[in-house]
Amino acid sequence: MTPLPDRYCPIDGVRIPSASLAWCCPSCHGPLDLDFAPTPAPLKALTGRVNSLWRYAETLPLSAPSVSLGEGRTPLVPLTEGVSAKLDYLMPTLSFKDRGAVLLTELALRAEPRRVVADSSGNAGTSVAAYCARGRLPCTVYVPEGTSAKKLEQIEAHGARAVVVDGDREAAGAAAREAADAPDTFYASHVYNPYFLHGTKTYVHELWEDLGGRLPEVLVLPVGNGTLLLGAALAVAELYGAGLLDRRPALWAVQAAAVAPLARAWADGAEELPRSTPVAPTYAEGIAVPRPPRARQILRAVRGSGGTFLTVTEDQIRHAQLDLASRGLYVESTAAASWAAVREGALGTKSAVVPLCGAGLKSGLARA
Repeated sequence: MTPLPDRYCPIDGVRIPSASLAWCCPSCHGPLDLDFAPTPAPLKALTGRVNSLWRYAETLPLSAPSVSLGEGRTPLVPLTEGVSAKLDYLMPTLSFKDRGAVLLTELALRAEPRRVVADSSGNAGTSVAAYCARGRLPCTVYVPEGTSAKKLEQIEAHGARAVVVDGDREAAGAAAREAADAPDTFYASHVYNPYFLHGTKTYVHELWEDLGGRLPEVLVLPVGNGTLLLGAALAVAELYGAGLLDRRPALWAVQAAAVAPLARAWADGAEELPRSTPVAPTYAEGIAVPRPPRARQILRAVRGSGGTFLTVTEDQIRHAQLDLASRGLYVESTAAASWAAVREGALGTKSAVVPLCGAGLKSGLARA
C-alpha cells in the first residue's frame, strides 16, 4: 500500500502523520492541508481510462478505490451563449459532495476506526453515509435543525445514524467535533480534512478535459465552507504549474445575501471574517455558513485568481431555480445560487461554467 502524504497546518506549520486520527491542528485547532503536489497527466494520456474521477489518478493522494460508486465525469451542457453548467447533481448521491466523500471513506478504511462521524447541512452527510455503507463503516451524521426531511431520510436509508442538533450549522459542527475527539473515531470532515478538497478538485480536471485542455475565463462557484472553490483552486494550480494551461480562470464566489460573511470581508478589503455577520433564513441552506474555518484561504484564493464575490437575494435564488427547471434542470435552491449570480448579464462577454451541485429532489422548490 502506497504511503500517504502527511497533513500540516497552513497557519503554524505543525505536521500530522498520515496514520493519525487527529482532525485539526493541535496548536491553533484550525483545518489542515496536505503535503502533496502532484503533476497531472497530459490530455492524450487520459484516453481509455476509467470513466470516473479516478481517471485523474496522478492528482489523487489515494489510489485503488474499493468504495467507488462511479462518481465523477458529469455532463457539461450549455445554458446561454458562453455559459455552461456542469451537472454534478447527477452524482451517485445526487450532489457534488461525492467527489470528496469517496476519498474520506477510502482514508477511513485505512485507519480502521471504530466509527465515523460527520457534520453537514445535508448533502455532505448523505454522501459520507453512502460511502460508509459501501465500505461497511458505522457512521453518525450531525445535522442542524431544519435540515431537509428528504436528506435525513437518505442518510438513514444508507444505515447511518442522523443526529439532529438543536441550533444552526455551527452547532451541528460543534457536536460532531466533540464526538470526533472520542478514541478510535474518524472525523469525515469535508471542512477540516484536506483529502476532501483533493476530491472536489476533480471538478476542474473534468472541465479541463471536456473543454479540450482549456478552461473558461470564469469559474462561478457557490461558497459556504468553500470546499468546491478551494478544490478548484488546487486543480488550476496543478494544471497551470504543469504547463497544461496557458492562463488561469478567475474564481467568482457566490454567497446568499442572507448569510454572506466572506462577501462582507471581501467588500471591506479584509483578510479575516468580520467579528459578527448578520444571519437570516435562506433557501440556500448548503452555503449558509456564518464562520467558515477556511475563510482566510478562500479569500486568498479568490484574490489571487483576479476574481470577486457576488451575493444573491432570496428572490434571485428562487427565480434562478425555476428558470433552470424550465430548461430541464431540476436542482435544489443552493445549486441555483451560481446561476442566479450570472443569469442577468454580470459576466458580460466572458465565458464561464456554473456548477449545479445538488438535485432538486433533495429539498424541493423554494417557495415565496
